[in-house]
Amino acid sequence: MADFLAQITRFRDNIAIIDDEILYTYEALLQSIESKGKALAIPKGAVVALVGDSSFEQIAYFFALYSQKCIIMPLLPRNMDFDLREFGVEYILESHNGAIKRVDSKKYDLLQSLKDSHQSGLILSSSGSTGKPKAIVHHLDTFLASYCEKKPNPLRILSVYLPDHIAGVDVMCNALSGGGTLVIPKQRQPQNILNALKQYNVEILPASPTLLRLLLLADIGSYGLKSLKLVIYGSEPMSETLLESLCQALPHTRFKQGFGTSETNAMKTKNLQDFFKIVNASYKVINNELFIKSPTQAIGYLNADNSVFDEEGYFATGDLVEIIESDGEQYLKIIGRTKEVINVGGEKVLPQEIENILLTMPHIKDCLVYGESNAITGQSVSVKVVLDSEVPLSNIELKKAIRAFCKDKLALFKIPTKVEVVESLAVSERFKKLRNISGGGGK
Repeated sequence: MADFLAQITRFRDNIAIIDDEILYTYEALLQSIESKGKALAIPKGAVVALVGDSSFEQIAYFFALYSQKCIIMPLLPRNMDFDLREFGVEYILESHNGAIKRVDSKKYDLLQSLKDSHQSGLILSSSGSTGKPKAIVHHLDTFLASYCEKKPNPLRILSVYLPDHIAGVDVMCNALSGGGTLVIPKQRQPQNILNALKQYNVEILPASPTLLRLLLLADIGSYGLKSLKLVIYGSEPMSETLLESLCQALPHTRFKQGFGTSETNAMKTKNLQDFFKIVNASYKVINNELFIKSPTQAIGYLNADNSVFDEEGYFATGDLVEIIESDGEQYLKIIGRTKEVINVGGEKVLPQEIENILLTMPHIKDCLVYGESNAITGQSVSVKVVLDSEVPLSNIELKKAIRAFCKDKLALFKIPTKVEVVESLAVSERFKKLRNISGGGGK
């Protein structure tokens, strides 16, 4: 099996990481990985919580642990509000200072099988909004080997996804495996991100539609980002109106839809308008839900039911898709999530369908559609709306305007019965709209 660290030795003189305005070469990264690996007071094969945000040090420790065949659980300090012992963690390693703490942990057969095979592992925690997060276990050797076939592609890529999320790990591996430069902004705020894009002539920006909307509101088009060749968007549906606005603001930039899950990693995709074709994995669609079987698929959950993997090994993504055929090839479009479907008297309503209509209304900057309990119909459709500041409409006035606008565009049961004007919508630290909290999120 190809070794990831051997792969990146080809790029010793390239700039690997820009962090806190310091440029680190691959040579510096490899030396740091080697020295950290030798100094680690952690036994080979141990389960280690690597605590820290994206940084040169965090990345060096990640690969130092990988070189020692450890099972790594990346974590942000602010996300440690659960008992790590329940996740099999044996050591806690602070990436900012190298401090190590021993933990008495629960034992799992899944982790022991990785240890017995002398292979490294990766544990990712789900971003679920209710209850304890699920621990998703990957075979890290297999995971990293999938990047080793990549041809040299020394582009500058911005790192905005979190290091404890599959997208953050994927962006890091994609950048480094091709000899590219991973640019880490000082903070994940729109202004800092835009400044980093401009200062370092970033060429690729992986981002969620929610983050892209925030960058658009921060006037991304005025930054002269002619070096920005590609924006890869994913993690939630992209509205047509947002994509059109982004294309106008960044006329020199190509936009590509990506797709992946924490359980399968990112897929290679081929785009056709707002549809995509999965290139490097098997899939099937059952009752409009997408099931995927990927070469880099997780080997299971530590603390949750594995029934989301069917008898054939396909993972139930929870994503609802629309399918089209073109030149004998099948393309998909994500139209919603199974858990977000609103049931109005037996009629199924997809929030994104309504949002796409509302976002074409004048003066609506953003919106979030969600379901609320209804004694008669089971659920009803509600919406929170962010308006242009110069349009002071009341909730009642906006509700009337929405009904008039939607009457010939949506079935009556899909038109929101509750409308609330808010200053902003709640967004997770992973730059996704928060849909699963009571009342839909917003303030």
